[in-house]
Amino acid sequence: MRTDLGAHWDGRGVDFNLASRHAEDVDLCLFDHPDDTRAVRRVAMTALDDVRWHVRLDDVRPGQLYGYRVRGPYSPQEGHRFNAAKLLVDPYARAITGGPQPEPSIFGVDHEAVAPALSYNGTDSGGAMPKCVVVDAAFAWGDDAHPRTPWSETLIYEAHVRGLTLQHPDVPKAHRGTYAGLAAPAIIDHLKRLGVTAIELLPVHQIADEGHLTSRNLTNYWGYSTLGFFAPHAGYAVNHRGGQVDEFKSMVKAMHAAGIEVLLDVVYNHTAEGNHLGPTLSLKGIDNRAYYRLMPHNRSRYADVTGCGNTLDLDSPLARRLVLDSLRYWVEEMRVDGFRFDLAPALGRTGEDHEGRGRFRLDAPFFEELMADPVLARTKLIAEPWDVGPGGYRVGDFPPPWREWNDRFRDTARRFWRGDTGVHADFATRLMGSSDLFGRPERGPTASVNFVACHDGFTLADTTAYAHKHNEANGEDNRDGHGHNCSHSWGVEGPTDDPAILALRARAQRNLIATLFLAQGVPMLGHGDELGRTQGGNNNAYCQDNETSWVDWDLDEAQRALLAYVGAVAQLRRHLRPLRHQAFPVGEGKQATIRWLRPDGEAMQVDDWRNSKARGFAIHLVPRAEPVAGEEILLLLNNGPRPVAYKLPKASPRAAGGPSTPVIRFAWQRRLDTGTGIVVPSVDDDTIAPAAASVQVEGYALVLLTRHAV
Repeated sequence: MRTDLGAHWDGRGVDFNLASRHAEDVDLCLFDHPDDTRAVRRVAMTALDDVRWHVRLDDVRPGQLYGYRVRGPYSPQEGHRFNAAKLLVDPYARAITGGPQPEPSIFGVDHEAVAPALSYNGTDSGGAMPKCVVVDAAFAWGDDAHPRTPWSETLIYEAHVRGLTLQHPDVPKAHRGTYAGLAAPAIIDHLKRLGVTAIELLPVHQIADEGHLTSRNLTNYWGYSTLGFFAPHAGYAVNHRGGQVDEFKSMVKAMHAAGIEVLLDVVYNHTAEGNHLGPTLSLKGIDNRAYYRLMPHNRSRYADVTGCGNTLDLDSPLARRLVLDSLRYWVEEMRVDGFRFDLAPALGRTGEDHEGRGRFRLDAPFFEELMADPVLARTKLIAEPWDVGPGGYRVGDFPPPWREWNDRFRDTARRFWRGDTGVHADFATRLMGSSDLFGRPERGPTASVNFVACHDGFTLADTTAYAHKHNEANGEDNRDGHGHNCSHSWGVEGPTDDPAILALRARAQRNLIATLFLAQGVPMLGHGDELGRTQGGNNNAYCQDNETSWVDWDLDEAQRALLAYVGAVAQLRRHLRPLRHQAFPVGEGKQATIRWLRPDGEAMQVDDWRNSKARGFAIHLVPRAEPVAGEEILLLLNNGPRPVAYKLPKASPRAAGGPSTPVIRFAWQRRLDTGTGIVVPSVDDDTIAPAAASVQVEGYALVLLTRHAV
């Protein structure tokens, strides 16, 4: 008999286990079809202890559909919302047939009542609810292994399963928009062409669309509305009745065979059940008080630091166990390589304040247990280091081995390249790994996950084409989405045929891509940004499952040029070791590895950093030991409209050996110029020509030089 939570097939029968501390009775309900209202069989479960409920059925096989009905007190003021009229999803279900239907029956409250928060809705929800699926966990993994790419070599590609593959002409039609589509050779070849080492998937846990979206014929396209923490989203699979598990595993296996890690964007901070007026789908009906943070003086209401109506209570052992078990499952059974945690500070909130939100602490129980887990501590862990609660902005605060999304990098890079003054010092700090944020002991540049665009906000192309958001299609009167975009339209809002404006936008995109790949830290590229993908100025396309969000693979000449440029810059990064330091550059003393220079070649002084009229500076990176050809880098930056001439440091000749050996002469050679779009990834290329004693950098451009023998 297996007593670990969930439904487990052992080749002879299935053990079903559910955790509820306050339940009085639990029934397992079996179904023949996903749309069935009534169960073909209903079996009472036995309490094993104060928490676990169990039943074993020897006549049940993989593919069996099931759900739970749980009885207990219905006392919202005390935090209890048990309602046996509601069919409930097993929170440990390995597969779920889909999401709930938007019907009144899925709600435990009566929205027409005088006091809906305290009301009771006894309408049966069986026909509107998806069903859980018993799965066979066996899979032929063969010689599959985690790539375990070092952070210093990692390039992350953030992608949406459906959006990336749905319109690709070389993905089989039946596989477009699915996990199988991600595993298609055309997609993997594209990732390898870009030098991607890890694909970070937007949420793939089973999604449930919110009522306010379905009422407008929209869906939660991004997927930040989780119904099941163990189940791959059925909508991304060819076979929705359990086949999604094997299909997901096959995708992971294909990525690993190509040397690409699979990271999941996971949403453990809240669920799709919303606030006190939201639906009763799973945890709310299984044991509301044991899984959610509630207001201490009114337990009918939920503490909310997510902006989504509820917050999982990871102070609670049951909720914490659910999350940790889910993470282990995805690593051990599904073989993913790491996670990006949505609104990660919410997971570290512990204790209570007067609204039940708790305080963020690095020694919160969840963090402590996560880091003590021998399986999870070896995975890649990335925090989105903010939530919407008090004190929720925590960039730089997470302990090793966590990495963090660095929105300061994004905003500063955008501001610098649109020509803002007074940002030179901040931009220099971002380029060199954000030591002001990640300079604590045991951290370093790779603690910073750098990005210039991601799913949330403008695409790279829209950052250079729109000064304002245009979210009218979301149906919220353009009130949604962030207003602080640090973007620039370069003269015309939106599409234009003006060649001068198009040239400036192309250069601005090249600048941002170069900044991303030349900076110290871990670069992350948003899917389609290498193709010039646009969302028409929508910076919050979370509900746009249409051409607004899908990647368009029908490329024009400018998009093909951008794709080639991104691949070449990524290759250049791989060839230049000083761009991938695991320690911050040192600016003073004998061990100095960095110099900050003015265009006249002299060292930058304090007043130079403060000079609002200054439009450029240079970064000179040198090895700690005796200089080696190709390891010395000079980066020339100009964020003004007019060209700037830079005097280059002399590259002194030196002997290759003893006194009788010839002197080898070195010179600076141009490897990247965003003004022209020229990139020379490898020094073996015969087109490299030495730079003169000075180099002119065009307006709004950068030039990268390396030192080589001539």
